[in-house]
Amino acid sequence: MAAALETIGLSKRYGRRQAVAGLDLRVPEGCIFGFLGPNGAGKSTTIRMTMGLVRPSAGAVRIFGHLVGRNGPPAEARVGALVESPALADYLSGRRNLEMLAALSGGAEAGRIDQVLELVGLTARQHDRVRTYSHGMRQRLGLAQALVPRPRFLILDEPALGLDPEGLAEMRRLLLYLRDEEHITVFLSSHLLHEVEHTCDEVAVIVQGQLLVQGRVAELLRARSGRLVVRVDNAPRAATVARGVAGVQSVVAADGQLLVDVAPQHVADLNAALVQAGLRVTELTRERPTLEQAYLEWMARDEAAP
Repeated sequence: MAAALETIGLSKRYGRRQAVAGLDLRVPEGCIFGFLGPNGAGKSTTIRMTMGLVRPSAGAVRIFGHLVGRNGPPAEARVGALVESPALADYLSGRRNLEMLAALSGGAEAGRIDQVLELVGLTARQHDRVRTYSHGMRQRLGLAQALVPRPRFLILDEPALGLDPEGLAEMRRLLLYLRDEEHITVFLSSHLLHEVEHTCDEVAVIVQGQLLVQGRVAELLRARSGRLVVRVDNAPRAATVARGVAGVQSVVAADGQLLVDVAPQHVADLNAALVQAGLRVTELTRERPTLEQAYLEWMARDEAAP
C-alpha cells in the first residue's frame, strides 16, 4: 500500500535537547493512524515538522511522495490540519469564520462550505456567533475549516480533548466517515487510548523522540494473549491450586474470580486441576487485551531498558 506520510531519519534538536531523533514513520494511504506517546515525547514537534512549521535538524518528510520544505507541504499534497484549539473569531458566525478562512487560502469551491457544515453537524447553527458554541462545536468547526480545501491527508492534534461522551462518539463517527467515504488519510495524535483503539487502524508510539512501537492495532493486541479469567465457587482455595499447576506464572484472586497468567498449552491442565480439587468452574475465558494495557506495558518496558 502506498504511503501517505513518510518521515526519513527525522530529527530536531533545540540546543542540547534532542526533541526528535532519527524518526522513521510510514503512514499507509487510506487509514486512520494514531500517533501516541507521553508528554514531552516529541509528538508536537514531529507534527510541526510535518506541516513545515518547524525546520528539521536532519531528515525529511514526504506526503504522498512530495517533499515538505520550509514553506510547508506543496499544494499538490493537499493537507488539512487541526492543531490544538482552532483559531476562531468569536464575534462572527460559524459560517462567516469558514468563509474568511477559506478566502485567506484561495477561496472555496461553490457549495463546499455547505457540505462541510453538514458533514460536521453544524448546519442548524451556522449563523450563530461562535461565542455561543460549546467546546465540542468549536472542535467540529475547526475540523470543518481543515476540510474546506478537500484534503487528502488530515493532521489532527488532540481533536477529542475535553469532549463529553456524546462529543467523543460524534468525533469517532466523523473520523470513520472521512476515511471510508471521503477517502482521507487521518494522522491523529491523542492521549485517549480507548478512542484510538476503536478508531485507528495503525499506531506508532514514540518516547524521547524515538520510535518505540509501530504496527496495526489488531496485530499489536493479538500478540498479547491476555490473562485467563477463571470464575470459581471458592477463589482463595482455587488460587492455591492454580499456583501448583505447571505453566502458571502468576495468579490474582479477586471478586470471586482468578486472573491467571498461564501458557496456552497448560490451560486444560489448570481446568483439570481445579475440577479434581472439587472446585466448580463456571467460566474460563481469555481477558481481552486493550491498547491501554499494551501502552502501559510498552512504557514500563522502555523505562526498564538500560
